[in-house]
Amino acid sequence: MRVLLIGANGYLGRFVADRLLADPAVQLTALGRGDDADVRFDLASGSPGALTRFLDAVHPQVVVNCAGTTRGGARELTRHNTVAVATVCEALRRSGCGARLVQIGCGAEYGPSQPGSSTAEDAVPRPGGPYGVSKLAATELVLGSGLDAVVLRVFSPAGPGTPAGSPLGRLAEAMRRAMQSGDSELKLGGLGVQRDFIDVRDVARAVHAASLSAAQGVINIGSGRAVRLRDAAAVLARVAGYGGALHELDGPPGGHLRSAIGHPRLEPDHAGPVAYPYPDGCGSWQQADVRTARDRLGWRPRINLEESLADIWMEAACRI
Repeated sequence: MRVLLIGANGYLGRFVADRLLADPAVQLTALGRGDDADVRFDLASGSPGALTRFLDAVHPQVVVNCAGTTRGGARELTRHNTVAVATVCEALRRSGCGARLVQIGCGAEYGPSQPGSSTAEDAVPRPGGPYGVSKLAATELVLGSGLDAVVLRVFSPAGPGTPAGSPLGRLAEAMRRAMQSGDSELKLGGLGVQRDFIDVRDVARAVHAASLSAAQGVINIGSGRAVRLRDAAAVLARVAGYGGALHELDGPPGGHLRSAIGHPRLEPDHAGPVAYPYPDGCGSWQQADVRTARDRLGWRPRINLEESLADIWMEAACRI
């Protein structure tokens, strides 16, 4: 099976590449902006015609799109998350390769949900920020393209390679600094938020399964269990061997601003800009209904959060 992987050097793309390369039946070609890609191509600025010519030359049977960005303003998010996907869809429509498209979406497309609920694929998306909006627009482009396509809505990825700017990445870095300086207590903000964390290696397995399946439409990829960030912090402390106290510090009652999730709280005399409590636009709670992934892909998560956190800490500890 010839597979074209777009975004192979990204956080998710690296693990997807590893998973696909482990399958002896897969012939993988990586397309991206980096020098180490098999083919250099910038989806945000490249033309559909140029990509079509490449598709006709390589003739992949599956195209997996892991490219995109989680950071930047609305214009940058739109370029890399929406315009780029429009380029992929148009090139596939023009090409004679007839490839299946596996698009990586995200749980932020749904926006906030009711605490205690599990979000299924038929929920009406109401993204709470520009990132979720840009990814939802990409999903709608894929679903309306007429292609053989599936969108995997990945909830909160965790595990090795977790970006330092993510909630779990910030927790690990704050704990590393506390241990390095010998602090007996760690003050953190925003730990009340609950998210559905899923290991990146399980995400890669889901992409592999989706590549081989005939499933179409949207499929949630998550653990199916919301975890409070303060509970994740406690597990991380145990894994790290941090014996200090964890103190949660949020903004004043009724206030609409608080320190960003997982960030150490600044003392009043060192006050700096504060962030909205839920920068991903998903509110205080997110939990995926993952029955569709089980039924249509034969996929279930295998790696628990403690193992994911242990790998996050292993990387953070190397910086001590």
